[in-house]
Amino acid sequence: MIGLLSVPKLLAAMALGMVVAGVPAYFQGKAHQRQTMAVEALESSVKILRKKGAIDNEVSSASAADLCGSYGLQLDEERECVRRVQTPATETRNDGLHSPER
Repeated sequence: MIGLLSVPKLLAAMALGMVVAGVPAYFQGKAHQRQTMAVEALESSVKILRKKGAIDNEVSSASAADLCGSYGLQLDEERECVRRVQTPATETRNDGLHSPER
């Protein structure tokens, strides 16, 4: 039977079969890898947002003295910090970084 098919023809048929089966498998593997990376990025984003939410809750529930005390300021600077945190920011200051229309 091998006499009917020569060895080069058999090798060519095997190579063609590998190419035909290999190309779709390659692209399927790349698609799977992209999907895995997207899932990992989403999980990372969720972890970061949860951590940010926990920090926001901690800061929101802290008193002005606790917030200013955590900065390690000197006593007179800490008092000024507490005063500024407790007073609502009714005036917007013009620091030159933002337009006055905001």
